[in-house]
Amino acid sequence: MELRHLRYFCAVADQQGFSRAARALHVSQSAISEQIADLEDEIGVPLLTRQQHKVGLTPHGRIFLTEARNVLENAQQAVTMAQRSLRGEVGELTIAFFTGGMGTALPRLIRNFRQKHPEVRVSLLEMTSTMQSRALLEGTIDVAFTRPLEPHLDREMCSETLRLDPLFAVLPKDHPLASGPVDIRSLSSERFILCGRDTSSVLHDKIFSLCTEAGIAPEIASVSPVWSTITTLVQAGEGIAILPINMQQFATNDLVFCPLTNAHAVIELVMAWSPLRETGILCSFLNLVRASRERGAV
Repeated sequence: MELRHLRYFCAVADQQGFSRAARALHVSQSAISEQIADLEDEIGVPLLTRQQHKVGLTPHGRIFLTEARNVLENAQQAVTMAQRSLRGEVGELTIAFFTGGMGTALPRLIRNFRQKHPEVRVSLLEMTSTMQSRALLEGTIDVAFTRPLEPHLDREMCSETLRLDPLFAVLPKDHPLASGPVDIRSLSSERFILCGRDTSSVLHDKIFSLCTEAGIAPEIASVSPVWSTITTLVQAGEGIAILPINMQQFATNDLVFCPLTNAHAVIELVMAWSPLRETGILCSFLNLVRASRERGAV
């Protein structure tokens, strides 16, 4: 049974005749007669009463007509929803972010997107950069606000740089270098508290790269996957840390964030997604973020 059979049957019922249904559908009368006969044969139920100048519905036909119309309406609704999904008007969007990554820009973007696309269900998930990469590969998220993708992911994912976040030395307030900008070479005798590579590999490797460029080998006092723990350990005098500017939300009266003066002391914030999940909804969101970036609002 095909939708065509149902359309022909509904047309015959509405027009109360094969010839009038044929004219309404712009097909031959014989085609309609054959399709209706095939339909009755397939379901094994007489649907129409055929008289010389009039076609009516059997009791079974009246029941079938109601259900056939429901099926056609549902089919049309499915088509409409698919087309609206293609235009980015309906569906779901899952967005991943990490603590402090987008700052106040993310709430503004989400509110703006929801206003433009009220029938799209938006879900927000907080994840570390490493978790975001894994989720993109698995298809459990649609877009991530994260750090640069590792090289092996560049072939499978798309990403765009949104901004460059300066890196800061996080020092106790009474530290001799706490009064101004810091050259990383002046930290050669310090113990470093690092973010874990398994949670933020790009930042972890960036810090080591900066140390190598400066000709120092950092002494590692501790490694933590939690930003607040890193700043707490610095506050406790366990060592110093290097963090992006957006981590200043964890600053306290006992800490200072001193900008690094070294070249390349920045880390990218990127928007990443899988081209395999590039739906109309996702494209609408990506374009919204791009427009916000052009205005300097990210």
